[in-house]
Amino acid sequence: MKRAGIADLPLHYGSVPPWLAERMGKLGLAITEEILASKGKDDFLSRMSSPFWFQSLGAVMGMDWHSSGITTSVMGALKKAINPHAKEFGIQICGGKGKLSRNTPSELLKFSELNSLDATHLVKCSKLTAKVDNTAIQDGFQLYQHHFIISNEGNWTVVQQGMSDESSTARRYHWHSSNVQSFTEEPHTFIYGENQGKILNLTDKRAQPLKKSMLEMMAEPPQKMLAEICKLVMPKHHDVQAKDVDLKRLGSILWLAQNNNIANFDELLLLEGLGPRALQSLALVSEVIYGSPSRFKDPARFSFAHGGKDGHPFPVPVNIYDETIKTLNDAIKKAKIGNTDKIQAIKSLSQIASRVEKDFIPNGNFDELIAKERAESWKYGGRTVFGKAKKPTNQLNLFD
Repeated sequence: MKRAGIADLPLHYGSVPPWLAERMGKLGLAITEEILASKGKDDFLSRMSSPFWFQSLGAVMGMDWHSSGITTSVMGALKKAINPHAKEFGIQICGGKGKLSRNTPSELLKFSELNSLDATHLVKCSKLTAKVDNTAIQDGFQLYQHHFIISNEGNWTVVQQGMSDESSTARRYHWHSSNVQSFTEEPHTFIYGENQGKILNLTDKRAQPLKKSMLEMMAEPPQKMLAEICKLVMPKHHDVQAKDVDLKRLGSILWLAQNNNIANFDELLLLEGLGPRALQSLALVSEVIYGSPSRFKDPARFSFAHGGKDGHPFPVPVNIYDETIKTLNDAIKKAKIGNTDKIQAIKSLSQIASRVEKDFIPNGNFDELIAKERAESWKYGGRTVFGKAKKPTNQLNLFD
């Protein structure tokens, strides 16, 4: 039995403002729809099981790039946006934060009935992933949210998060059904002995592989366990610093978007109507959709698409955000009727940036880049939880 990965995150409190939550849902839906169309359900589940890709997705959606709030906000936005399309997509998100997590069994039962899946087995998988992370491994984190993403073929990913009051951090756990071979046995039908109410039965002989795996996990030193899974540890500092970003990768995207080089590439001609700032965001969204797993080691880089709700690295450029959603949705709609040129152009954005980064030399102007984004934020409808960005004056405060 093996997790797909974990992420340690500083605790952040506060809610997502409605103006951002609405856009997160729309962008999340468009990204999901294109991944499903171009790569399929299994690829989407695999991406959701990666702590690095998940954090990058949250950053490109305008959430604070390193905080625990990404889990709640991204999963909430995706569930609200994806589930109405569950029949079309063949994907549904069950569970949620707090009391919503208790709905997982009933939601799985309903989805299973509609898709002829073994609901008992899936509910068992849900309970066991939570049991392992909350009880079998005593790491000081108490689970408070559980999300079960299921396909109509019975494959699944679990994203759940625990909180540690002692360290003021949260830990997100990712599971992927392809890594959990111990759960393939059918559940037992009888328990001998006096009825003690509802229990999680680990006494059946068919649960022996699971018990063995749990005991092995408990016996292993933490260093070995963490070395065997994908682990993301985010820093406590809120601002985005140069050390948090692969400057060659970020620089190649900025070079492509902001130096009028788009006209040099025939495959990007359909995107010529977009301004440089919109191309910057679209290129990073393109990478989230089409990029390989190795491209997501620096989730902070993706905050340069749509900033962050707290103003780090800069305010959310609402107008650019809306243009990204509109451009992506338009390309997806055209692809559905056979006109794939525009969606291919969006795909080419990240591909070209990836090719040129090999020879790209960063100029070291990282702080100047952030200062420029903040100074020009008002042009793009920049907004944070503190207010709307204003045209710079002699005053330091740029917010209402």
